[in-house]
Amino acid sequence: MKFGINTLDDFEVSGKTVLLRVDINQPVDKEKNTLKDITRIKACVPTIRELSDKGAKLVILAHQGSDIEYENFYTTEPHSKVLSELLNKDVKFIDDVCGPTARMAIESLNAGEILLLDNVRFVAEEQTLFEMNLKLSHEDQAKTLLVRKLAPLADLYVCDAFAAAHRDQPSLCGFEQVLPSAMGRLFEEEYSVLSSITKNPGRPSVFVLGGAKISDAFIMMNSVLGKGIADTVLAGGLVGNIMLLAKGFDIGEKSKAFIKKRGFEKYIEDAKDLLSKYEDKIELPSDLAYLEAGVRKEVKLSDLPVDEMLVDIGHTSTEKFQEIILGAKTVFTNGPMGIFEEEITEYGTKNVWDALGKTTAYTVVGGGDSITATNKYNLSDKINYICTGGGALIRFLTGETLPVVKALMHGSEIKE
Repeated sequence: MKFGINTLDDFEVSGKTVLLRVDINQPVDKEKNTLKDITRIKACVPTIRELSDKGAKLVILAHQGSDIEYENFYTTEPHSKVLSELLNKDVKFIDDVCGPTARMAIESLNAGEILLLDNVRFVAEEQTLFEMNLKLSHEDQAKTLLVRKLAPLADLYVCDAFAAAHRDQPSLCGFEQVLPSAMGRLFEEEYSVLSSITKNPGRPSVFVLGGAKISDAFIMMNSVLGKGIADTVLAGGLVGNIMLLAKGFDIGEKSKAFIKKRGFEKYIEDAKDLLSKYEDKIELPSDLAYLEAGVRKEVKLSDLPVDEMLVDIGHTSTEKFQEIILGAKTVFTNGPMGIFEEEITEYGTKNVWDALGKTTAYTVVGGGDSITATNKYNLSDKINYICTGGGALIRFLTGETLPVVKALMHGSEIKE
């Protein structure tokens, strides 16, 4: 047991039916029915392999696609093919979640066999609207269709979905109310690494924050600066642009319109508050890049505004960020410095990531875009830890006890 939660070491699983919730949500090429990235799938393979090798009858539950829009949902069938290749073992797939076909398939499993159920978000109670509007307690989640149909078939519930640990849904928090529960190896590792960073980071501790997930960045800044976890925050991407607006710089009409269109104007006041408290700890860009007729150009803050959209930090800012990263002892990165998908606008992100690969600091990268950048620049083996979590990671760093952690603690008290 660690952190008040059972681990796989606390159970003998041979011949037992184990429900395993993972987060293997990946970008999908729907035309080809293939996955564009398999980072999260690779991360949960050790838990799957261990349970199968130990003789568990393994049933995997997972979601695919953001449920902000229903058409984003997609089957988990291609995931089963990738898992089969990675494990060198057949991973069966069933086009059902908790209906009669799925239950029959579970009951027919033999020791060591693996079954992946279809996307749990095809069940309405697994969707965000259900979660946010009904706000079911964990006890009530145990009464939902998914848990009522599958829990009686299982001996043990294991959660390896740290990336989804901030969600409060039946597949994540309901089974622990009725089944003995444990965290998987990936969950255990990510929980341990992040606990170490928050409690005793090497100094200087630097947080590199960028990208377009503004709410996450501001939640994180408030927490890590307020609690003294971060000595310096490097702000790039939209985060940096909003901080510059808060400081009184005119970043140009197109960039301001982009921020307004996405409802990010409300964070300007948050940025002002952060700057009033921690300005000496927040490093903002000193120059920025934009495209004019397809040509990259850079502008100093003193020469703002420009008529074009700001797409990256400039060379001077990049060099300063690199210098700070190379002098750090801990570096946590969440979000790129700009539009890194195109060569003409990737300079800031590419070179900040180059510094991440060269620094002697303990480096942690988290969040989808950050993982994509790490893979793009072939730096996976140079980063000390790549965290699969995005929202869960952010909320963990605020000191919040995540819903899944609470549920697992409860499930750890249930005896076999």
